Amino acid sequence: MMKRTTSIVCACILLAIAAASRAVDTSKLIGVDLWSVKPVQHVEPPADGEAAKWSSNPIDRFVRAAQQQRGLTPVKPADRRTLIRRAYFDLIGLPPTPEQVAAFVNDKRDNAWSKVIDELLASPAYGERWGRHWLDVVRYADTAGDNSDYPVPQLYKYRNYVIDAFNDDKPYDQFIREQIAGDLMPHADDAERREHIIATGYIALSRRFGSQVKNYPQYLTIEDTIDNLGKSVLGLSINCARCHDHKYDPISNDDYYALYGFFASTQYAFPGIELLRAQKDFVPLIPQEQADAKLAPFREKIAAEQKKLDDLLGQRSKAQKELTAAKNARSKVKDDADKQDVDKQVTELTQRVDALRKQYKKQERVISSARQNKPHIEDAYGICEGKPMDVHIQVKGNPKDKGPLAKRHFLTILGGQTLPTEVKDSGRLQLAQWLTAKSNPLTARVMANRIWQHHFGVGIVATPNDFGNRGKPPTHPKLLDYLAKRFMSDGWSIKKMHRLVMTSKTYQLASDNDPANARIDPTNDYLWRARVRRLDAEAIRDTMLAISGKLDRQPLNEPHPFPSPDKWNFTQHRPFKAVYESNKRSVYLMTQRIQKHPYLALFDGADTNASTGQRDASTTTLQALYMLNDPFVHEQADALAARLIDGAKQDTQRVRQAFEMVYSREPSEGEVKMTLDYLNQIQARYKAVGSDQAEPRRAAWASLCRAMLRSNEFLFVE
Repeated sequence: MMKRTTSIVCACILLAIAAASRAVDTSKLIGVDLWSVKPVQHVEPPADGEAAKWSSNPIDRFVRAAQQQRGLTPVKPADRRTLIRRAYFDLIGLPPTPEQVAAFVNDKRDNAWSKVIDELLASPAYGERWGRHWLDVVRYADTAGDNSDYPVPQLYKYRNYVIDAFNDDKPYDQFIREQIAGDLMPHADDAERREHIIATGYIALSRRFGSQVKNYPQYLTIEDTIDNLGKSVLGLSINCARCHDHKYDPISNDDYYALYGFFASTQYAFPGIELLRAQKDFVPLIPQEQADAKLAPFREKIAAEQKKLDDLLGQRSKAQKELTAAKNARSKVKDDADKQDVDKQVTELTQRVDALRKQYKKQERVISSARQNKPHIEDAYGICEGKPMDVHIQVKGNPKDKGPLAKRHFLTILGGQTLPTEVKDSGRLQLAQWLTAKSNPLTARVMANRIWQHHFGVGIVATPNDFGNRGKPPTHPKLLDYLAKRFMSDGWSIKKMHRLVMTSKTYQLASDNDPANARIDPTNDYLWRARVRRLDAEAIRDTMLAISGKLDRQPLNEPHPFPSPDKWNFTQHRPFKAVYESNKRSVYLMTQRIQKHPYLALFDGADTNASTGQRDASTTTLQALYMLNDPFVHEQADALAARLIDGAKQDTQRVRQAFEMVYSREPSEGEVKMTLDYLNQIQARYKAVGSDQAEPRRAAWASLCRAMLRSNEFLFVE
C-alpha cells in the first residue's frame, strides 16, 4: 500500500510541475465562457425558512427554493407501495415480491425507508442494473463491429468487471483510471493485476472497421475511442474537432490529435477480420514472462511452418513469372518445332504453378491446424503499451495528409497539461489522472448528473452526453455543483449518492398531476411531482421472468456459446449473426454491433455502435404486437398462471396474489369482482369448445396473466 500511495503522489507532483510549466492560451477558443468547464463551486444549500422546514436533506432545499421562485408547490408524498416499487426498479431493475412490499408497508420504524435502500444496494442485482447503465454509455457489445462483426468471446469479462465494480462501490475515479490505464497502474497482487487488465476492455471494445489487413483503418478505431471517452467521462463531443477546431465548444484540432497520440501509442487487442481470421495481441491474464515461456514452443513451430509457406509463395511467384514469360515467348515463335518446345515448357510450368498452389493451400491448412493447438492462456480483450509517439494533425481528418505535430497533452480548456519529460510510455496513466483530478470540473458533474437522471428520468442537464454549448443548460446549476462536490468529498461513492438522492422528499413525491403547477412548469423541470416512466427493455423482460418464476439469478461467468473459432469463416457478405436464448437477466444477453438484438431493439435498447446517454421510450404498434403474440410472453404468462393456481386454494386469493405480484398492490373489491367475471367467461368459452375441466381453468388464468402483462400499470413505474 505504501508503494502504491508513493507512486500516485509522485505522479501528481509531476503533473503539477507540468501544468505550471505550460502557459495555456484560451483566448482564441470559441466558447471559453462555457458553464461546464468553469470550476465546480462550493455551494451551501439555501437556508430559506419554508424550504428548510419542508426539506429532509440538502437536495430538497435547492429544489424547493427553485420551486418557490416560480410559484410551484410539490404534490403529496407517494404511498408506500408506490415508493417501494419505484425503489426496486431504480436500484435493481426488478419488482419487489408481495412479501417485501408487505414488510415495508407494515414497518413503522423511522429507518424503514433507509433500510430498504441499504438492502437493495447490497443486492448483487444492483450491479446488474447499474452496470447496464454504464454499458449503455460505453456502447458495449460482444462483437467487434468490423464488416464481418467478429465475435469476441472474452468480452464478457469486461461486462462482469463493470457489474462487480458497481456492486463493490468502487470509487468512480478509480473505476475510470482502471479502464483507461489499468495495465499501467500498480497492483497489490495477481488478482488486482488481472482486474486492471480486464478493465482496459473499455478501450479495446472500440469499434473495428473494414476487412483489410494492409492499411487497416486503425485511425477510425482511435476516433471511436476518443469520441466515447469525451462523451462518457467529460460529456463533450471531442470528436467534432477531428477535422477542424470545434465549431461550438472550446476544443481545438490540436487538442484532438494531442489525445489521439495517447491511443496511437497503445496496442489494441485484435479480434480478427475477414482477411485475417485469428485473434492476436490479446493480453494474458498471467504475468507476461509466464505466458512467453508457455507460448515459446508454439511460436517456434508456427514460425517454422510460416517459413515453409513463405518459401512456397516465393517458388510459386517465380514459377508464375516464368510461365508468363513462356506464354509471351510462344506468341513470337514462328517455327513449328520451336513452338512445340515452348508449348511443352508452358505445360510443365502450368503444372508446376498448379502444384505449388495446391502445396500452398495445404500448408495454409497445416498452419491453421497448428494454431488450433495453441496452449491455452487465459487472456482478455484489452490493451497494452505500443510505441510511444506524438502524431501529426490529419488535415481535414485525412490520415494521408499530415499537418503539424501535436504533442500529447490534455484538453487546453481543462488545463492543457503536457506529459512530463520523465514519462517514456503512452501517457495513458497521466491522461487518466487528469480526467479524474478533483480540479477537473466535468468528470464529477457528468457522473452526478447520470445518477440523478436514472432516479428522476431526466438529468439536471437533460443532455447527459453533451455539456457543451449545443447541450441543454442545467435546470439547477447550484444543485449540480453541490452534488459534484459531495460526490468527490464522499470518496466518489456512487452508493452514497443513491442514499442522498433517495432519502430526499423530492425523490419520494407522488406522480399526481396539479393543474396549477402544470400551467407554470408543464415539463416538470422543477420536480414538483415524480415522473411516470416506462420500464426499459431489460426491466420488462426480467420482470416477466421473475414473476413467472423462471428467472435464473446466477450471473453468466463464461463466454456466450459462439461457434468454434475454427468455423469462423465470417465475411462481409456472410457476417456473424446469432441470438442466444437465455433465462438469465437481460444484461447477460449477447449483443452485436451489426445485428441488433430483436427484443432489445424493439423496446429501445442501447445503441451498440455509439454512446447511449439516455434511451428513448417509444410506444409502437410492434411493441403491442409483441406483448400480444410473442411466444416468450405467452410462456411467462402460462408459468405465472401455474404459480397462481398452485399458490392459493380460492380464486379470490389467486386474484389478489396476481395483483400483488404484477402491480405490487392489492386489488379493489371492484377489480376482484371484474377479474373473477372475466375468468368465468373465458373458462366457459374454453369448455364450450370441448376442453377438459383442468385445461380451461389453466387457459383462462393464462389469458388473464397476458392481459395484465400488457397493461400500462405493469409497463410503467409511477
